[in-house]
Amino acid sequence: MASFSAKANNRSISLPNRSHPATQSIEEELNKLKTWEFSASLTAEAVYNGLVGLCEMHNCMGDLLNLPLTLQALSQCQDKKWVDEILDKSVRFLDICGTTRELVSQFKENVKDLQSLLRRRKGDLSITNYTTFRKKMKKDAKSLITSLKKMDHEEVVAVMEVDQLVSAVIRVLREVTTIGISVFQMVLVFFSSPISKPISKWSLVSRLVNKGDQDSVNEIESADVALSNLFKCGPNEMEKIQFMQTKLEILEAHFECIENGLDNIFRCLIRSRSTLLNVISCH
Repeated sequence: MASFSAKANNRSISLPNRSHPATQSIEEELNKLKTWEFSASLTAEAVYNGLVGLCEMHNCMGDLLNLPLTLQALSQCQDKKWVDEILDKSVRFLDICGTTRELVSQFKENVKDLQSLLRRRKGDLSITNYTTFRKKMKKDAKSLITSLKKMDHEEVVAVMEVDQLVSAVIRVLREVTTIGISVFQMVLVFFSSPISKPISKWSLVSRLVNKGDQDSVNEIESADVALSNLFKCGPNEMEKIQFMQTKLEILEAHFECIENGLDNIFRCLIRSRSTLLNVISCH
């Protein structure tokens, strides 16, 4: 599997040269996420780092919108059609984030059930329940990715001649939406990893050490592979069960972090939307 930006999102983010001192902090955060986008692999750590960066960017955006200089500039702006565009996308982002959080919560519950079933040696049922949910998870994730791609290709509202700061703020707000789409696409592509069929241990090792395929197996797929091979005929069944339990514990810990990251993003999205509504309604 290639890097995320090459596989799931071919467009890049290019910040225009014209800037404004007031937007410096948020543009620094945007550039950090731009660097992350082109270097991140499909791992739980990369997903979490993207969510943390996106949250920090929304915090900077809130600071920008509450600057007295920004408030004054926006109060004098007559053309506010661009606000509806950004607010509409913010609502849709909240829906996508909420659905993604629910997927994570359901996945964690399925992992816990699987661990319990493995301890009671009800292996056949373990595989059936977990695999059924993984198929649903993959389908739901792909549906959300389609929604994000639709948002990404929508035409933006043409803005009449405005103050330089207002122009910079509009540009930054749109860039925040663009990179937010990129981050959430990565999260969902991570969730929609292939549901692996049983393969040999050495086949998996070969894939992991092959230089051209470094990112081909993430934590979810790795657990799927271990589960698929768990009940194949052969010796050392107890050892394989212990190995599977370890994989699931690691996966559960990763998803705990991702869930916390999504919770923070959800709160950031609500604050950002509320801030923009307050700024516009007060003037």
